[in-house]
Amino acid sequence: MQATPLAIETQGLTKWYGQVLAVDHLSLQVHGGQVFGLLGPNGSGKTTTMGMLLGLVRPTSGAMRLLGQGSGALYREALQRVGAIVEGPTFFPYLSGRANLLYFQGISRRRVPGEVDRLLEVVGLSGRANSKFSTYSLGMKQRLGIAYALLGEPDLVFLDEPTNGLDPAGMAEVRQLIRDLGRGGRTVLLSSHLLYEVEQVCDSVAILSKGRLITQGRVQDLLRQQGAVRLKTTDDGKALPLLAALPWVTGVRSEDGCLVANAPLERSWEMTALLAKEGVYVSEMAPLQLSLERYFLEVTGEDSSVIAEGTR
Repeated sequence: MQATPLAIETQGLTKWYGQVLAVDHLSLQVHGGQVFGLLGPNGSGKTTTMGMLLGLVRPTSGAMRLLGQGSGALYREALQRVGAIVEGPTFFPYLSGRANLLYFQGISRRRVPGEVDRLLEVVGLSGRANSKFSTYSLGMKQRLGIAYALLGEPDLVFLDEPTNGLDPAGMAEVRQLIRDLGRGGRTVLLSSHLLYEVEQVCDSVAILSKGRLITQGRVQDLLRQQGAVRLKTTDDGKALPLLAALPWVTGVRSEDGCLVANAPLERSWEMTALLAKEGVYVSEMAPLQLSLERYFLEVTGEDSSVIAEGTR
């Protein structure tokens, strides 16, 4: 199967704010036609990365390509095919939702006839299109922000923490909207600190910590590669250090009367062979797939309190 072209590519992208390193030699590859998540706690460099890609923040060093275009006039031309909401949407409170979109459409270089009403329908605001923005709930404001980002039928959309501050119902609505956007062949770059959100919405993910890229890839591939095995043995106390000593086992813990070893599932047979050689026998074994939360904690070493999980 032929890979889709890259919508975003960075090489060694770095940003210093004085003595503070916000983004540390970030190299990303985002293929077109997917929802791609930038996952990390607040302060991990997600918003700064988006700002550099959008031309709002000047990189200290490194290179970027957007929709196949590098720096200079061609890059600025590519930005015309990008929609974005970064650090929350800002609208005129005394104008209606429709009037706000018409205003921003009017100053845009890419105007599509009838698109304002169509986008209000897409984001579920047709019934409140003529209400003042100041009367909108937070969820409605976020959905209008997404409609704004879709003006001009962009090929690439940046959404920075689009469910921030929403109640569970609002989160569910916005997440469903983002999933629908991804199904339409458009590329969506989603910044989030919510593990559950990224796992539910994104096709691929880049995990950032303290400005550095920890890992990136398709969500399901990452979880499959770093799977886990639950097993019962005739001597768990002896089995635990034996398994923990294996170089490809990234962690072993006792859980509900069993051992859980974080290891590639295809190497399960090696664990049973090793234990049998040492006189420990496996009575039960079952594969487990890690949640994105557990995977994040394994690869970053972050405390679980650092990342908000969102609603379940």
